[in-house]
Amino acid sequence: MLRQLTIQNYAIIDELSIDFDDRLNIITGETGAGKSILMGALSLILGERADTNVLVNKARKCIIEGHFTAGKKASVQSFLTQNDFEESAATDHSLVIRREIGSNGKSRAFINDTPATLQQLKELAGLLVDLHQQFDTLELGDADFQRMVIDALANNENLLATHQQYYKEWATVLASFNDLQAQKAALQKEADYNQYLCNELEALDLKENELEQLEEELKLLSNAEEIKTVIEKVAFELASTDDPIVARIKQLNNSLQSVQSIVSEAAVLSDRLKASQIELQDIADELERINNSIHFDAQRIEWVNQRLSDGYKLTKKHGVTTTAELLTIQADLSSKLFAVITIDEAILAKQVQANDLMHQLKQTAKQITAARNKVITPFEQSVNALLKQVGMPNAQIKVNMQTVALNAYGVEQIEFLFDANRSNRFEPIRKVASGGELSRLMLCIKSLVAESIDLPTLIFDEIDTGISGEAAKQVGIIMQEMAAKRQIICITHQPQIAGKANAHYFVYKEQKGEEIKTNIKLLTNNERINAIAQMLSGEKPTAAALENAKEMIRIFGT
Repeated sequence: MLRQLTIQNYAIIDELSIDFDDRLNIITGETGAGKSILMGALSLILGERADTNVLVNKARKCIIEGHFTAGKKASVQSFLTQNDFEESAATDHSLVIRREIGSNGKSRAFINDTPATLQQLKELAGLLVDLHQQFDTLELGDADFQRMVIDALANNENLLATHQQYYKEWATVLASFNDLQAQKAALQKEADYNQYLCNELEALDLKENELEQLEEELKLLSNAEEIKTVIEKVAFELASTDDPIVARIKQLNNSLQSVQSIVSEAAVLSDRLKASQIELQDIADELERINNSIHFDAQRIEWVNQRLSDGYKLTKKHGVTTTAELLTIQADLSSKLFAVITIDEAILAKQVQANDLMHQLKQTAKQITAARNKVITPFEQSVNALLKQVGMPNAQIKVNMQTVALNAYGVEQIEFLFDANRSNRFEPIRKVASGGELSRLMLCIKSLVAESIDLPTLIFDEIDTGISGEAAKQVGIIMQEMAAKRQIICITHQPQIAGKANAHYFVYKEQKGEEIKTNIKLLTNNERINAIAQMLSGEKPTAAALENAKEMIRIFGT
């Protein structure tokens, strides 16, 4: 619940702090005094977007800070843990939510002094507070809100969470299934052409680096005679002439050896000459081997030319230049052709998975439907009884539940129908209910839903619009009953409601220098009597109004 709200430099609020009671808190004040400004400030720490127009004093930043207690509420503890926010060491598990708006328009948010995003603020606020503002009755005509009301009463939260998880998984699997189907269609569309291309490459049966090696071989074969002439000449000069180079080096070495005993370096040089002789002889032998291996082969040249022609025709066709690239294309084509065969297995697996999830979805949807059906009649009866209590004896609500296609929320579309005059002509609420009727209807519904939702604080900003007298009194009674189990904060103009407060706050304007500022104070018992009497009869209350106010507080107050 909200223990304390502190506001600094927000609109015409200079600085104020409010300590709230844990039961029924009533806020009153003259029109224009700043009651709605309080709600605007509060909405900032509940995650609403900031407007720099709220900064009247541009020299200071605006700070809104709320102190909450959440007890051991599991959803709050889970939120703090999942988002890495420090938990309070206090036994009441208190939370401090702060929002700061600088004069430059930049806004910062904090949860327990740890920086937070607006989305995180909204998520946490949704676990702590339900803020009903003056025009929020419009959501009563919204189909999602109506469904949420029935599901709250049916305690469908966990069941819906399971159903939505199944639905999310099913949607993901279905998307994969459709993607595979599209891939299959695309693969089949190209399969014949891919098969043709793959057959061409397989028929050629290229080996690694084959085209490059054949190109080298073709150069050799095409120049065989010239190459043989050169090789034969060199080999002949080295070893086969009348005075071959190898033999001459041997003779020279023999001559050098004769002076080894006289010239010390001659032995080393002799060894080098012998090594040269051996190397040149080896070169001559290798040239002879090469020469014997080279033959002009017209048939081989023709075959190599044809092989290269076939190969380069495919490199040109596929826009590549090497054997390796052609082999890669061949592997890719084979993979695509194989995928056509195997994709059916993947499609079947996804179909089985989707069918299993759909079975689960139908089961959870059936349970959701049963739970909804179980609460609809009691809900109608309870709301209609409360409508009589708040001065609408002829008004009736009816829940229309129609079957629709399975979705994330089950298989029903829920719509609240309304008959204000017991005419048995029920129409959608959004079409026929007036503002005052919507306000009272919303209060009746929220008072029922509050029993099913673990929400510590309910805030009503002028929900009593359009009512007075006995109807206002009954609205106050309903709020007082709700406040027995949770904190209620209500801004009202109705004395019948104000008389039931556990804590009554008065919003007023005061002169501070040359400026008008909004302030608030907790009223004493005598101040309450005077404030309620003014609400009954005007700024200068009559004696009768004062007595009436005393009676209201004595009967309904604390």
